[in-house]
Amino acid sequence: MEQIITSLLSQDAYKFSMGQAIYHQFSEYKTTWTFKCRNTDVKFTPEMVEEIKNQVNLFCKLRFTEEELEYLDGIRWIKGSYVDFLRLWHPRYKDFTINTDSPCGLNIEACGTWLNTSMYEIPILSIVNEVYFRMAYDYDELLAQFKRKFDEKCAKLIDDSYKIGSFSEFGLRRRLSYEAQDYAVQKLKEMNSQFKESFFVGTSNVELAKKHNVTPVGTMAHEWIMCSGQGNHKHNPAYSNWYALDAWVKEYGILNGTALTDTITTDCFLRDFQLTYATLFSGVRHDSGDPFLWGEKMLAHYKKLGIDPKTKTLLFSDSLDFERATKLYEYFKDKAKLAFGIGTYISNDTDVPALNIVMKVTKCNGQDVAKISDVQGKGMCKNEEYVDYLNRCIKWRMENEHLRR
Repeated sequence: MEQIITSLLSQDAYKFSMGQAIYHQFSEYKTTWTFKCRNTDVKFTPEMVEEIKNQVNLFCKLRFTEEELEYLDGIRWIKGSYVDFLRLWHPRYKDFTINTDSPCGLNIEACGTWLNTSMYEIPILSIVNEVYFRMAYDYDELLAQFKRKFDEKCAKLIDDSYKIGSFSEFGLRRRLSYEAQDYAVQKLKEMNSQFKESFFVGTSNVELAKKHNVTPVGTMAHEWIMCSGQGNHKHNPAYSNWYALDAWVKEYGILNGTALTDTITTDCFLRDFQLTYATLFSGVRHDSGDPFLWGEKMLAHYKKLGIDPKTKTLLFSDSLDFERATKLYEYFKDKAKLAFGIGTYISNDTDVPALNIVMKVTKCNGQDVAKISDVQGKGMCKNEEYVDYLNRCIKWRMENEHLRR
């Protein structure tokens, strides 16, 4: 199989956002990342696993080119010191364990510094997806299905059947292939002028953002809150959001500011997202739970703080398609600025169900870390005792913090 990842820019933009802050503030942190396939009916063959190993090895031989580094240096919030670090950085194959020791037939774990391992998640998931679909199915047939469906849904953006305002393509980790994602980004840019009440802003894939001259989109992921908040064992993990927000503002000030709310529940997040942070951050991102209830909760919170919600952005990114985005847009368009990050629906919609695969940080500095999102099933901690401890910390804070003076 031809090499799947051919550039170290084949990465979600938020990995560079977080990577710079990790480099400047948490360079000594070490993490463990674990792969999981949530599809119970999917099995990876030994041949697929060998090809995945080969593709990861090829990925680890890549280096940033000077042209790529110059592109990164041109992004407003990227600093020269981080670019110089990336000039020396490269993936390390020895950080990976890849074998068949898993119910789905594929086990992947990555261990090392957070600086390194954070940069592995997205390329690994892209590799696993493309290897699977190329080896399990007739790829040419899948690609034809993908293009047909993609063109049909874009036609509905053009005729105004779908109205979603500003949206970005977020599908790198679960794309059918590079070819499919490249097709989607190119077509969306070409058709942008034909959309009436929709506007294609850019893509999370920095490589394709550079290639097609669109905006690379992304700020922070759950790993940022989990590691910066829970990685220091002296911290109370119920205050993970405060540590994460504080470190982000230290790095970026008012730039690059979309806060992720659901790492240890949105209700707990709002305890820390008070006037200073709510003012400094340009908006918030939804990634689990009922998006309408979440949106109303955020509007009420901004109003309570005396902030006009129409000056802030609500970014929706949880399992969206154009139909769901249209309903959210119609409901919230006059209440706040809106943006949508749409992934698998754009980058891997065929007649075959997409893989539901993740690669999550499971340890930081030798200790378990966990996500307690707004809906069950999105967490992936190996230690249920730690999950129970984190839940008890959150519960105590939510029930007793009002007693503090």
